[in-house]
Amino acid sequence: MKANRARWPIAMMARLLGVSTSGYYTWLVREPAMHTRSDAQLLAHIRTLHASSRGTYGAPRIHAQLAREGVHVGRKRVARLMRMAGLCGASRRRWPRTTRPRAGARRAPDLVRRHFSADAANVLWVADATYVPTGEGFLYLGVVLDVFSRRIVGWAMSNHLYTELMLRALDMALQQRRHEGVMLHSDHGCQYTSIAFGRRCREAGVQPSMGTAGDAYDNAMCESFFGTLEAELLCREHFATHEQARRRLFSFLESWYNIRRLHSSIGYCSPLEFENLHAQDLSLSPRGLSTAGQRRGRDRRPAARPWTTRDSTLSGGATPH
Repeated sequence: MKANRARWPIAMMARLLGVSTSGYYTWLVREPAMHTRSDAQLLAHIRTLHASSRGTYGAPRIHAQLAREGVHVGRKRVARLMRMAGLCGASRRRWPRTTRPRAGARRAPDLVRRHFSADAANVLWVADATYVPTGEGFLYLGVVLDVFSRRIVGWAMSNHLYTELMLRALDMALQQRRHEGVMLHSDHGCQYTSIAFGRRCREAGVQPSMGTAGDAYDNAMCESFFGTLEAELLCREHFATHEQARRRLFSFLESWYNIRRLHSSIGYCSPLEFENLHAQDLSLSPRGLSTAGQRRGRDRRPAARPWTTRDSTLSGGATPH
C-alpha cells in the first residue's frame, strides 16, 4: 500500500507530461546528451578565461580568446552560456568633466579632425588626463597613447593636475619611442596650452594638435581608454591610499592593458602583440620594444581599422564601424 502511494505522484506527473511511467523512470537514469556535456565543458573553460581577465571580458573577447586557443565555437553559443551562468563583462558609467581651458590661451590647430587612424607607430599620439578617487583624495593620471597600436607609451601619476604631470607623461613617451615628426593630439586643457608644454614639444620635434575644450569627441580615442580604465578597474576596486592606487594603476597599464588585454579595434590582439606583428614597419628605440624581432612563423596581420566617431560629417573621417 505504501509503495503504491509513493508511486502515485510519479504516475500523475508522467500522465500530465504525456509519457509513460516507465519512460519517466528511464529519463531519470539517462545520461546527459552529448551537446549538454559539451556545453558543460565549454562553460568551465569560459569561467577560467573570465576569471583570468579579472572578470572584465564579455562574450566578444571570450569568443576571440577561445579562437586564439583553437576552440572554434559560435559567438552566440558563448553569449548564451555566459548569460545562463551569470557571467558578464565590465560596463562603463558616466564620468565628470575635468578639462579646464585657460582664458586667452593660444591653442594649436586641430590636425586630426576626429579621424584617429595611423598607418605606423609613432605617427599619431593622443594625450589626456583623468582622476582616480582614493581615500586620501584624488590621484591624477596623465597618459600618452599611440593610435597605431593603442599602446600606452607614456604615463605619470600625481596628487595634482598641473602641467608638470603632463610633461612627465610626455617625457616617458619621448624616452621610449622615436618621436621625430610625431603628431600629439590633446584637448584644449590649460596644461596642454601652457608655455612649458609648447616649449617641450618644439624641443622634441613634436607637432601639437588640439581639439576643442571639454569635447570628448575631439579626443575620443583617449576618452575610450579612460572608459576602459574606469570599467575594468576604477569601478571595481576602492583604493584607500595614493600608493595603493599607484601600484594597481601601474599593474593595469604595464601588465594588463599593454601586454595581455585583447583590443577589438586591432583584431583582438594586445598592443604589444600587434606591434610585434608589424615589427618591420616600426621605428622604435631598443627601450621601446625589446621583443620587436620576434615574429611568428605564419604572417597573421590583423588590420587596424580607422577609429572615428559617429559624427563622420563633422570629422571628415571614414564611415564609422
